[in-house]
Amino acid sequence: MESSKNSLIPSFLYSSSSSSPRSFLLDQVLNSNSNAAFAEKSPAPAPAAARASPTTMLSRKNFLIASPTEPGKGIEMYSPAFYAACTFGGILSCGLTHMTVTPLDLVKCNMQIDPAKYKSISSGFGILLKEQGVKGFFRGWVPTLLGYSAQGACKFGFYEYFKKTYSDLAGPEYTAKYKTLIYLAGSASAEVIADVALCPFEAVKVRVQTQPGFARGMSDGFPKFVKSEGFGGLYKGLGPLWGRQIPYTMMKFASFETIVEMIYKYAIPNPKSECSKGLQLGVSFAGGYVAGVFCAIVSHPADNLVSFLNNAKGATVGDAVKKIGMVGLFTRGLPLRIVMIGTLTGAQWGLYDAFKVFVGLPTTGGVAPAPAIAAVTDAKA
Repeated sequence: MESSKNSLIPSFLYSSSSSSPRSFLLDQVLNSNSNAAFAEKSPAPAPAAARASPTTMLSRKNFLIASPTEPGKGIEMYSPAFYAACTFGGILSCGLTHMTVTPLDLVKCNMQIDPAKYKSISSGFGILLKEQGVKGFFRGWVPTLLGYSAQGACKFGFYEYFKKTYSDLAGPEYTAKYKTLIYLAGSASAEVIADVALCPFEAVKVRVQTQPGFARGMSDGFPKFVKSEGFGGLYKGLGPLWGRQIPYTMMKFASFETIVEMIYKYAIPNPKSECSKGLQLGVSFAGGYVAGVFCAIVSHPADNLVSFLNNAKGATVGDAVKKIGMVGLFTRGLPLRIVMIGTLTGAQWGLYDAFKVFVGLPTTGGVAPAPAIAAVTDAKA
């Protein structure tokens, strides 16, 4: 019994020397029901003598940090640390995924701007490879990384905040009854803020990707853009960007939450709380991919407008509709965007929930387990 306990902790913590100042009498800590961070549940309260033991009090003060694999440990739900974790998870999920699919985004933007030259996905890759080489496939990756990291931070962080806020305002009964409306309102509110952060980077990205020779990337592209169109030009595409991203994000979050709930309800026999973390993350990716397909379809017309306006100096929405046509707004570049956004959204939800699991939070969607956060506090003498 002693060896099994000792094997789990550094040797200096269970030194056999009773006179050593580093000897904390760990057996008393492990066997004391008064220490909630390490003791198993017991129906009988700890004896008063054990609670008052000076050695136990010392142990309480020196064993506050629990292993991340221990049950009941993690970040308190809806605390500042919770929102900070969701914000950082959003940075990882959106910034990294969008940067990874830069080649697809590059071909898509050029197909939207110059369909006569870039007639298909395969020919688009061939033309870019011939004209710019392999290096050209990642042109604009810096504004992509920075812009979508900022957007992801606001998108996921504020979504969790607004979802909780609107749920509290509605009350438990109406939240359960109208939960989809809560998802839609929370995601729309978050995206309004997120797009303000994204818009300047998106303007530079599109210009760099669709006008060869304009700039190498963000460092020289940003000042050139501002010199040409002023700081106001960076937000010229904000309206169409809202038109693209707000429906996209509403679909992304509401459909994801609904799809994941249906998967746990109809496709998996065990409750979510009994599923392994690997299975839960697999559900997150699958739900995200399907949600991404819907996202691509509803937001595609506005995506064409954003690409056109950011590429043509002084262009208006009317100019874009006249040149592209209504049918073109809904169909030009759509197959590639479905593949790109489906993969992107699936990967985003997978990364986001993987980070939440890493810091001790439950995955998003389904029947969320009740927070099992054990409060470990210093004993007051």
